[in-house]
Amino acid sequence: MTHPELHFTGQVWRPPYEANSQLLQITSGCTWHKCKFCSLYHGTPFRMSPLSEVEEDLKVIRQWQPRARRVYLTGANPFVLSYNRLMDVAILLRKYLPHMVSFGMFARVTDIMPKSVEELRNLRHMKLDSINIGIETAHDETLDRMNKGYLASDILEQLSKLDEAGIRYNVFYLNGLGGKGKGVESAVATADVLNRLHPCIINIVSLTIFPESQLYQEVIDGTYTEEPEIERLMEMRTLIDRLNIRVNLLGHHISNTVPITGALPDDKAALLREFDKAITQLPEDELKSYRNSIWHL
Repeated sequence: MTHPELHFTGQVWRPPYEANSQLLQITSGCTWHKCKFCSLYHGTPFRMSPLSEVEEDLKVIRQWQPRARRVYLTGANPFVLSYNRLMDVAILLRKYLPHMVSFGMFARVTDIMPKSVEELRNLRHMKLDSINIGIETAHDETLDRMNKGYLASDILEQLSKLDEAGIRYNVFYLNGLGGKGKGVESAVATADVLNRLHPCIINIVSLTIFPESQLYQEVIDGTYTEEPEIERLMEMRTLIDRLNIRVNLLGHHISNTVPITGALPDDKAALLREFDKAITQLPEDELKSYRNSIWHL
C-alpha cells in the first residue's frame, strides 16, 4: 500500500520550538539569495507552491493529522507572498484543519514592507500568530556589507508594525557577522534597536562559514577576517548586558561555543557571569577548533 506524500522541495528548516508543528510547504528556496554568509538554501531556486498543490497537501494532512493545532509554513521566507495570497492560504488552513489554533512562518524584514498594519491585523485574525525573522544584526555597516537588503531603520519600522498588529515575532541574531573588531559595535547597535521593540525570542546563532557561501571566498581572498572566538563571547556579553526588555534568549544552537538559554531580565546576572567565566578561562584555539569541526548547521 502506498501512502500519499507531501510536496517538500529542497531544504526544509524550522525553528526548534516548532518541533511539534505540522509542516506545510508554501514556498521553497529564498527570494533574495544575496546574503554573503548564507548557504542554507544553496542550489534551490525560489518557488511558490501553487494553491492546488497546497490544497492537495492539506487533504493528506487532514487524513493523517486531522486535529493538528499548529501549522508551520516552510520555505526561507514564505511571508514574501502577497497579502491576498497569504489570506488564500489561511482560508485553506481553516477549511481543512478546523482544530488549528495558529500558524507561523519565516520572513525577511523586507517581506513586511508591502503589508499595511490593517492587513497584518487581518492575518492575525486568521490565526497567523508568530513570525521568525533573521535580522542578523542592526549594525548598518555590517548589514550593507553582507547584502541584507535593509538597514536598522527598516528593522525598527517593520517590526513595529507587527507589534501594532499583535503578531508575535522571534528574531535571529548572527553573532560574529561583523568580522574582526566589529563585535561590540554590532551588539550595541542591535540592543539599541531591540530595546525599542518587543521580540518574544532572540535566537542566537554564531557565524559559521561554509564553502557554498560568498563570504567563504572573501575569507580566502583576505578581504574578510573572521571575528575571533573570544571577541564573539564579548559580543554576546555586550548584547545581553545592554538589553533592557523582557525577552527570552535561545542560544543552544550547535554553532555557539557557549550555549545559553534564559529570560531577561531575570537571568541577566547569571548569563553575564557565565560569559565572564568563559572569556577568562576558555582558550581561543580550543574554541576555534570546535568551530572548524562543524560541518553543517
